[in-house]
Amino acid sequence: MPATTRTTLRRGLAAAAALPLLIGALASCGYGSEAKNDEKKVAAEGEKLSADTVRLGYFPNLTHATALVGDQEGILQKELGGTKLVSTTFNAGPSEIEALNADSIDIGFIGPSPSINGYVKTKGSNLRIVGGSASGGVKLVVNPAKIKTLDDLKGKRIATPQLGNTQDVAFLNWISEKGWKVDAQSGKGDVSVVRTDNKVTPNAYASGAIDGAWVPEPTASKLVSDGAKVLINESDLWPDKKFVITNIIVSQKFLKAHPDVVEAFLRGAVKTNEWINANPDKAKASANAKLKGLSGKALGDKVIDAAWPSIQFTNDPLAATLQAQADHAVKAGLLEKPELSGIYDLKPLNKVLKAAGQPEVSDAGLGAK
Repeated sequence: MPATTRTTLRRGLAAAAALPLLIGALASCGYGSEAKNDEKKVAAEGEKLSADTVRLGYFPNLTHATALVGDQEGILQKELGGTKLVSTTFNAGPSEIEALNADSIDIGFIGPSPSINGYVKTKGSNLRIVGGSASGGVKLVVNPAKIKTLDDLKGKRIATPQLGNTQDVAFLNWISEKGWKVDAQSGKGDVSVVRTDNKVTPNAYASGAIDGAWVPEPTASKLVSDGAKVLINESDLWPDKKFVITNIIVSQKFLKAHPDVVEAFLRGAVKTNEWINANPDKAKASANAKLKGLSGKALGDKVIDAAWPSIQFTNDPLAATLQAQADHAVKAGLLEKPELSGIYDLKPLNKVLKAAGQPEVSDAGLGAK
């Protein structure tokens, strides 16, 4: 057999052996039905973008289910192709902002208050909000033996996750609208606001150390499973029952250097939300599987079944509600009136939405020029 013929044969055999591995890799990302596409698409999906890796941060909360499901199902990685997704979880917004500022992560899912604080503290030089993720999923739950009406909250001890976090600001604003007084820093006043990590809030409730909590899911439903009752669903306090609970942020440095990666990531987030909304039961199970992988323990059916319906998954960052939440923080004395112009850059997201045949979203006049 001539040498050229042997070489051609060897190359053909190598290609034939490699193809099943490529197809198997795609199927393992939860896209088995799409793994039958032609070789050109398989090759394209494996191409690396302008960055070797993208480092993602998010919370192990159901309000971050776009990240949980997108990571678990491989939807985010699929859109990133050969650019590797590396994920890290955080328990609070300030620590995630610190990681972004320290260049330890590139993109993050995070609440509105940390987004605002992070933008203001760096004088608008570090982060941009590039998309929405979720609305709702926050409740005031209380001990029904001690609190039966809203007025019964006076004199009681109510937990929020952290001083100045999104739920803390919301509760302080609600207290102010009731005409009650609370010192924002100490939490002392007509109601005692007790800043308690979500991980220990159920134990604090069980021990009687707190009488209730204004918290995100799944903590709210964990407390309900322990006998607490929902007194307020925060969605009921907002126009159209919508308010941003989770944003997608990116460091400006990364956005400038790797716009193709950011666009691909947003495409993955949009496809994840589409899949979540089309397959709620599968998505709920996927989020729970990811939570189990992260913590070693899945949520009980009673908890996740109660929590899931209260969260809306949306690409819209609901920018007008971010401005309202900033105003609430100012009124509570936690923040001087911020200059938020430029906090959003929704051009990459709107490009993705337009390509997908979906309506574009607004930055409420707070977009980067």
